[in-house]
Amino acid sequence: MRVNDRIRVREVRVVGADGKQVGVLPTKQALEMAKARGLDLVEVSANARPPVCRICDFGKYKYEQAKKEKEQKKNKTVVKIKEIQLRPFTDPHDYQYKLQHAIDFLCEDMKVKVFLRFRGRENAHKEYGFETIKKFIDELTPYGKPDTQPRKAGRGITVMLAPLPPSKRADNPNPKKHHHEEAPVEVAASEDDNGASLNNAFSDLELPEEKQA
Repeated sequence: MRVNDRIRVREVRVVGADGKQVGVLPTKQALEMAKARGLDLVEVSANARPPVCRICDFGKYKYEQAKKEKEQKKNKTVVKIKEIQLRPFTDPHDYQYKLQHAIDFLCEDMKVKVFLRFRGRENAHKEYGFETIKKFIDELTPYGKPDTQPRKAGRGITVMLAPLPPSKRADNPNPKKHHHEEAPVEVAASEDDNGASLNNAFSDLELPEEKQA
C-alpha cells in the first residue's frame, strides 16, 4: 500500500475525507489537498486506472482495515468433510454400517465424500460400481444431496454430498452418537463456495486402502 510521496503515478482518482468522490486530479494536487487538511493520501485501489486514493488519517485507516480483516476471519465458515469408502459388492451388513455413518455425518452438518474403489477385474464392470453408489446416494436423499453427479476418479468413482438444511432434513433414525474413527478434514471456505471446486480439490488425492468397518 503506497502513501503520500510513494504514490508516483501522474494522476489519481481522489476520494475525500468525507467519503465523497472528488474526481481525477494530478497526484501533486491531491497530495497538497491532503496535507492542507493534516491528513494522508492513501492508495486504496492500485489496479484501477487511474489508481484510487483516499484522503484520510493513514494510522486510523490501517487500524480499521486490520479490524475488518479480523472480523472476516472470525466469520469464516469451516466446512468439515468425512469420507466413506465403498466397493462395488459391499457386504450388506458393512453397507448398512457405512450408510448409518454417512447419515450421522450429514445430520451433524458435515459434507460426505463417497469413494467407491475398483480392484482387479472389477474395473471391467464399472456399471456395478455406479449402481452401488447411486443406491447409496438415493438412500441418503432425506439427509443430503450430491454437489455433482458421480464421476470417475483414478481407480474408482467419487461424489460429494452436502447436508440438507436442518428444516428440510429428516431426523436421524439412529441418533445415538457413534465414535468416528477418522478425523474430519477441515476446509476453510466461504459461504458461496461451490461443490464442484471441493470435488476437484480431491481429484488427485492418493486414497488409503479400504478399512473394513
